[in-house]
Amino acid sequence: MASILGDIDWGFQPFGSSSSDLAGAFFENKSNYIKSANDPLRYQIVWTKSGITEADEASETNGTTTTGDCIYIKFIVEVCISVEDANINGWEKIAEITKTRDIANKRFDTDAAAEGHRFTVDVSNIVADELSYSLCPIGKGTWQSNKYGGMNGGQIKQDNVISNNASMGDPVSNYNVSKNGTWRRLRLRALPYIINTTGDILEAQSDEKTSEIISIINSVNQFEQDGLFYSSRQMNETVTASVYQAFKFFSRYNNESSDSSAPPSKKPIRTDEAAECLNFYFRNASSNNIGGTGNNKIRAIGMKVETFTSDGSSENTFYLNDFESNFITAVDSSSGKKHIRKAQDSMFTQNISPSFINNHAVCKSYNDDGSASFPYWTTYSGSKITSSTAYYRVSISRFSFTLPANTRRTSEYRYYTIDREDEKLAYPFVRFHWLNDLGAIDSYTAKRNITEVYSINRDVIERNSTDRTWYQNDTSQGSALANTDYISDTMRGGDIYKGGREVMNVNAEKSFSVYTQPLNDTDSKWLAKMMLSPNVWIEMETEATKVGKEMNPYLRPSDKEYIPVIITNSDVETVNQEQGLVSYNIQYTLSHKTITQRN
Repeated sequence: MASILGDIDWGFQPFGSSSSDLAGAFFENKSNYIKSANDPLRYQIVWTKSGITEADEASETNGTTTTGDCIYIKFIVEVCISVEDANINGWEKIAEITKTRDIANKRFDTDAAAEGHRFTVDVSNIVADELSYSLCPIGKGTWQSNKYGGMNGGQIKQDNVISNNASMGDPVSNYNVSKNGTWRRLRLRALPYIINTTGDILEAQSDEKTSEIISIINSVNQFEQDGLFYSSRQMNETVTASVYQAFKFFSRYNNESSDSSAPPSKKPIRTDEAAECLNFYFRNASSNNIGGTGNNKIRAIGMKVETFTSDGSSENTFYLNDFESNFITAVDSSSGKKHIRKAQDSMFTQNISPSFINNHAVCKSYNDDGSASFPYWTTYSGSKITSSTAYYRVSISRFSFTLPANTRRTSEYRYYTIDREDEKLAYPFVRFHWLNDLGAIDSYTAKRNITEVYSINRDVIERNSTDRTWYQNDTSQGSALANTDYISDTMRGGDIYKGGREVMNVNAEKSFSVYTQPLNDTDSKWLAKMMLSPNVWIEMETEATKVGKEMNPYLRPSDKEYIPVIITNSDVETVNQEQGLVSYNIQYTLSHKTITQRN
C-alpha cells in the first residue's frame, strides 16, 4: 500500500477547532457544530515534509515505488441526517473534488516561501444544493421524514418515500423522490495521492484524513448584519443544574425572553390556527448535571406551555411532546428502561398553535419509583387555552432519569398573545408561511383588504374566413343536393364556427393583493424577510385539499394545505408617522399556473 512522504493534516475546517492553524492564530476554539451552508465552508489539508516549501514542486525522484511526494488531494464530500446515521456508516457521497496544491504563498514577515503545500476547497455551493426546507403538516405536532422535507402527518411514513414492503427498505428511488430538508450532517474525507519513483500516481489510503463532523443548515447571513456563529442556538448542557439556560429558537420574531419577564411584544396568534411551529437544535440532550452520575440519561423532554390571564396571573401549565419521537433513544443496562441518548446534533420542530395545543396537550406520567415507561407522558385532561386566556408562553424542559427527578429549562421563552378578532370581512384572512433566513419556518396572518385578479394573455392566430356559399346557397336549385339532405356547417370550407381570428392558447395567472394590519418598526423588519424568501406558502382550503385528506389522512391531516406562492411585490404605506406604524401591501401569485384548454 502506498504512503506519503512526510505528514498531512487539516489546516483549517469550518468546525474551527483549536488544532486549526487559523483557529490558533486568530480566535479561540469556536466549536461550530452548526454552520450555514451559504457561508464559505473551507477545508484545507497541509502537507509537510522536511525541506519542502510552497516554492518547491513535488518530484518523483524523492520517493520509492510505494512512497512519494503528495501530488494532489481527493476531497470526498459526504452527508447524512443524524448522529445515528453517522454511527452506522450511513454517509452518502455527494461529490468528489480533486485538488492540486494552492498557488504558492510567501510569509508576511520574511518574504520567504511558506513551509509545506496547502490544498484548499470550498464546498458551500455543493452542500447548499442538498438543503431546502422542512414543513410540518398543518394540524400535526412535528415532522416524521425530515430527510424528505417532513411533509407527512404521522403514524406511517410517506408512501412515496418508504416502500410498503418493509424488507425493501427506503427510499424507493432517488430519481422520483426529491430529498430536501433544512439540515444535514457533513464531513469530508481527504485522500492523498502520491507520485512514486516511476512516475505513477498512487492512492495513499493509509494517510486518509477525516474532518470533524458539523451540522449544516439552510440559513443565510448578511455581510453587514448577521453573526456567523450559532452557539446561542445549539441546546447543550454546559453549566450546573441550578442554572437555567436560554438557548434560542430558529425564529427572528422579537417575542423572546431569557427570564420570566414578558417581552415588550408578544406574537399574535388566533385560536383557530393549527400551524405555528418552532424549530430548535439539540446538540446534547443531557449531561451529568441533570441526568445522573455518568449515565447521561434524560427521562423526558417536552415543550412546556404556560397560560396567563390579562392581568398576568398564571392560569394553566401543560406540555407538548410530539418532537420527542425524533430523538435517538437508548436502553439503560442496569434498569432496562429506555431513555433519550445524550448525543443528538439534530434539528427538531414543534407545533405550538392554540388549535394543536387544545387537542394534544400532555402531562408527565412517570412515578416516583421509576415504574413508568418511555415516553413518560399521558393525556392532559385539565383546562388549556380558554376564553379567559390572554397569552401563553412556551419553553423546552428536560426531566432527568434519576429520582427525585430534576427539571431543567433549556431554552428561552417565546410569548404569544391570543388574537380574537372575528373574520367578518368579505375575503378571508391570509395565513403566510415562509422559509426564514435561519432555515426554519416563520408564519404570519394578514387580515386586511384582499383583492384578486386574473392576468390573461392570449395567443391569437388568423385563419381564412368560411366560404359562406355553403350555408347561403338555395338548396332547392340544382340537383347536387336533395331538398331533404342535411347540409353540415362543418363541411370542408363551410365551418361557420371557425375562421378569422382564433384563440389558440390562454395563458392565465391568478394574482392577489393583501394588506397587513399596522406594524411597528420591529415587526415590519421581520415581515420584510418574507419578501426575500425563495419559499413562501399560504394556507388554503379547497375541494382538492378536502379530497386529499379523505384519500390519505396520514399524509394530509387537515382540510387546509400549504399552497406555494410567489411574492411579486410589496409596498409600504405609513399608517402613523409619530408612532412609526406602517402597513404592507403584499402582492403574490399562485406558483401553479391556471390551466386552460388548448384550441
